[in-house]
Amino acid sequence: MEVSQVYQFANNAVKQALGDSVILQEDLSNIVDVGTAVFDSDAKDAFCGALINQIGRMIFVNRKYRGGAPSVLMDGWEWGSVMAKVSGDLPEAVENDTWALENGTSYDPNVFYGSVVSQKFYNKRLTFEINRSFADVQLKQSFRSADQFNGFVSMLYNDVENAMTIRMDALIMRTINAAMAEAIEADHKVDLLDLYNTTKGTSLTPEVAVITEDFLKFAAYQISLYAARMEKLNKAFNVGGKARFTPADRRHVVLLDDVAKAIGPYTLAGAYNRDDIKIPEFETVPFWQGSDKGGYSLEDNSTIDVKLASDKTKTLKQTYIIGVIFDRDALGVTNLDRRVTTNYNPKAEFYTNFYKFDAGYFVDTNEQVLVFTIEGASE
Repeated sequence: MEVSQVYQFANNAVKQALGDSVILQEDLSNIVDVGTAVFDSDAKDAFCGALINQIGRMIFVNRKYRGGAPSVLMDGWEWGSVMAKVSGDLPEAVENDTWALENGTSYDPNVFYGSVVSQKFYNKRLTFEINRSFADVQLKQSFRSADQFNGFVSMLYNDVENAMTIRMDALIMRTINAAMAEAIEADHKVDLLDLYNTTKGTSLTPEVAVITEDFLKFAAYQISLYAARMEKLNKAFNVGGKARFTPADRRHVVLLDDVAKAIGPYTLAGAYNRDDIKIPEFETVPFWQGSDKGGYSLEDNSTIDVKLASDKTKTLKQTYIIGVIFDRDALGVTNLDRRVTTNYNPKAEFYTNFYKFDAGYFVDTNEQVLVFTIEGASE
């Protein structure tokens, strides 16, 4: 074990903490142990220089990842593969004969009035699998107890679960992005920053807008306003032009973290906490598609760049998306099937688990989807 004397470093650190010294440039290479991938077999004791240092504790990186994608999981079924969605159109009103009686006129009640009904069929599945092999005979020599061995194996199982979760999240986000792309292509979007700049006579940029209290209050008000409008039967917020409405218990609101973390405090204070105008309950995401190698800039987080699911010849790139409202039936994950199969190799004495995943991801353009952006087109 390497031992370093750090009394002088500690003395200087205290002086800086107490304000008795200016801030010094510090060399931390002798303070923090960043670890090595291979244990140094020459690490011996300081008493006789012959006893090899032993591992006193093993810590397994075994943290369960819960995921962060919005909750759009629906039901599943065992038999059949097709999901059929049936909807009907609103009937037209006709003249009420009760108040239009004319002498000598025959009123025939035996007329058949048909219903206009349509169906959509969804018959696609997305699938992948994650494979991992396990062995016990070969590994027992590396651990001092069954508890250590079980902790190691538990970590490997948890790695598989985390790998599965992050991939499921990614597919859910792609489904939401596909729905947003269809809505944007049909011009079902609201540029909140353009609306704000036009109303207020300002010229805020997106990066400034998300840290401007008055804009955030304005955005919260507009989102709550459109949520209320979508509760009324209308044809304005779906691509198919169907008469639809989205009550509060069937509504999903998803906001980008860049805005959600700022908008939250303002909607919890003063008039913005009134039930009739506060922002609807929402979920958050750190980005829609990616963050450009972890840079997490507002522009990258708020961008989608996709081919339209309805027309693969068309592409759509949209920046500064800060939120979306969609109906529970507008998109979702159906018939999720996760299973594990196992194969044991008796010759080499190991077994392999095959973690399989199938699910259907759908978008229904006849249901309401409305996207909110902060492009600021009036600049």
